Amino acid sequence: MKRFLPLLLIIWIAAILAGCAPVTEEQALVVRVIDGDTIEIAGGARVRYIGIDTPEVYPEMEYYGAEAWEKNSELVEGKMVKLEKDVSDKDRYGRLLRYIYVDGVFINAELVRLGYASAVAYPPDIKYKELFNRLEEEAKEAGIGIWRYSP
Repeated sequence: MKRFLPLLLIIWIAAILAGCAPVTEEQALVVRVIDGDTIEIAGGARVRYIGIDTPEVYPEMEYYGAEAWEKNSELVEGKMVKLEKDVSDKDRYGRLLRYIYVDGVFINAELVRLGYASAVAYPPDIKYKELFNRLEEEAKEAGIGIWRYSP
């Protein structure tokens, strides 16, 4: 037993330190897709995707708004998602600010890659700014999604 005490002590300290670390990832069930870049999760919290912007659905439908909403619905509605926090917890409207993943797919990036969203950086939440900018440039060059008719 004495030879296991150091190992138990290390495990105990690691557990204590893990409990003190800030939570940056969590799991949640998506119960409703509000638009192309906002969802509602179980418990009623609204989540705004970090680093991207999609055309609006409300109060007026903008060009490609319905398509962005439909794609977001296809990707996340009714699914368990992983939510990754950057620096800020919430925006001025009380929505959680998060990066979203489903089965290993980075949804924020996927929406930009497919031309449903544009890259928009709001410091200090800029962890994936370069990735989003690169994916937007590729979508523009390919002339897909919102970039289909743009110069």
